[in-house]
Amino acid sequence: MVQRLTYRRRLSYNTKSNKRRIVRTPGGKLVFQYLKKNKKVPKCGQCKEKLRGIIPARPMERTRMCRRKKTVKRVYGGVLCHKCVKERIVRAFLIEEQKIVIKVMRAQQVSTKSKREK
Repeated sequence: MVQRLTYRRRLSYNTKSNKRRIVRTPGGKLVFQYLKKNKKVPKCGQCKEKLRGIIPARPMERTRMCRRKKTVKRVYGGVLCHKCVKERIVRAFLIEEQKIVIKVMRAQQVSTKSKREK
């Protein structure tokens, strides 16, 4: 006859947080062993790619980890991937360059207008 199993916790519904496995103890009894949810690597906020250099963990477990396991030493480390950071830096540089070009063009227009008036 099959041995009956009782839950070790009060929750009796088959939910995501109540996954269990049947395990045989050294004493020969069958008991429920509760499983934890899968750990996941954080994703880039922009392109949704997995972030490299960050250890997979559950949110509460991550709060207990040291800083170097949660981030990488870079601007937006642990939030954006290296490609997206590079893209942002290049875009910001090009925008600044564009502003400088516009200033130079305006200065040239002003100088040509003043020459024409003379």
